[in-house]
Amino acid sequence: MTIGPHNTWETWARSVPPLACAGTREPCPDPAATATRLAQAGLAGQYVVYEGDGGAWHFAAGSDASVTAGATGITARAGGRTWTSRTDGEPLTAFATALSALRDENGEGRHFYGWAAFELAHLLHADPAAAGDQPLLHALIPSVEVTLTGERTVVRAVDEAWARKVADLLAEPAAGRAWRDEPTREGTEGVISAGTAAYGQAVSRTVGDIRAGLLEKAVVSRKVPLPAGSRPDFSATYLAGRRANTPARSYLLDLGGYRAAGFSPETVLEVSDDGRVSTQPLAGTRALGADPAENERRRAELLSDPKEIHEHAVSVRLAWDEMAAVCRPGSVVVEEYMSVRPRGSVQHLASRVTGRLRPDAGPWDAFASLFPAITATGVSKRAALETLARHEEGPRGLYGGAVFRGSTSGALDAALVLRTLIGTENEAWLRAGAGVTAQSSPERETEETCEKLRSVAPYLRFSTE
Repeated sequence: MTIGPHNTWETWARSVPPLACAGTREPCPDPAATATRLAQAGLAGQYVVYEGDGGAWHFAAGSDASVTAGATGITARAGGRTWTSRTDGEPLTAFATALSALRDENGEGRHFYGWAAFELAHLLHADPAAAGDQPLLHALIPSVEVTLTGERTVVRAVDEAWARKVADLLAEPAAGRAWRDEPTREGTEGVISAGTAAYGQAVSRTVGDIRAGLLEKAVVSRKVPLPAGSRPDFSATYLAGRRANTPARSYLLDLGGYRAAGFSPETVLEVSDDGRVSTQPLAGTRALGADPAENERRRAELLSDPKEIHEHAVSVRLAWDEMAAVCRPGSVVVEEYMSVRPRGSVQHLASRVTGRLRPDAGPWDAFASLFPAITATGVSKRAALETLARHEEGPRGLYGGAVFRGSTSGALDAALVLRTLIGTENEAWLRAGAGVTAQSSPERETEETCEKLRSVAPYLRFSTE
């Protein structure tokens, strides 16, 4: 069915059944394991586990209602029916319009979960032709949602059947699941060192572009495919990796053609219902290991390294500019500047920029301004995107994009997709990048990608089935 002047997105939204509270239970002692167990149960063809702020974990599942947008068209599904419309090169606008129609009759927000591919950036900031023909945005409107906090477990579902399925799973004792052992240290190092020579050459070419005045910084990444025929267990990898990492957000999903288990070091943006918006740029990296004295030495080095400080400062400057474009005049402030945050196998320089959205701007306007995160692209963003298109092999897809949880009441929480195991039907891979400036050396930036890959690679688990 084509969306037209007499068949608006509201007709689709009316076909999406609302969620109702199906019960409140005692808090679970291990929300990460519980959310992972719900994901492993195979309740539906699509699911998301999203670890938000403040120790809240969310599980959402259901295959009936979804929205998918690409450069030229958008498709929505619900109740066994399909709606389509053209996007005319503005998929984010069409995507936001469709989701906003989900606001229910009493004005309460509806939750949605989804992802944005990195190539959406080309439509927002650079060459639209570089966006490709693959989906750029996908969202699930769940049939069941479970929120796990330290105080309680809340189940919301479209009907009693869904509520009963989840209640039964929550009542079951946790059971172990077999998987092959993780890679040995030698195996891990073999995985993460693949392709380093080509990456060093890409860094050298990028330094040349920067010294020629084409741009100030670019975050150049490299893809690390897992061996052909390997069958990574995303759920087991997620749980093992989350035990060892200290992410800003984490997620486990099988959604819209991607599978992912990730430990995001930062958010692209956080928008609350009242219009407060923030972003958390991280740039500047040193390894983080088991020796406290060595970690402190590296921390001091990080805080005094001219290259790392410059890289971080230009990221914060651009984040400020992008926030100011959608926020009330005078409301943008740097609440935190150049702290050091532990993130799994590395430590980063971290800042936080906050503001208040203008009355005429909403969460997706902020997303359009800030996406993709400056710490995954470069400065200027347009020039960096053009540089990455020249020096990186193939599209990034989910890497450098976002996984998000939002509400039609105006809230949006989007995690930057880094430190993530990513898979499609035919392959699985890791990916990592480093911020390249005029002071960069190929050797150091290559080592930085290895440091970041160690946040995921040692915790890979593989299916025995």
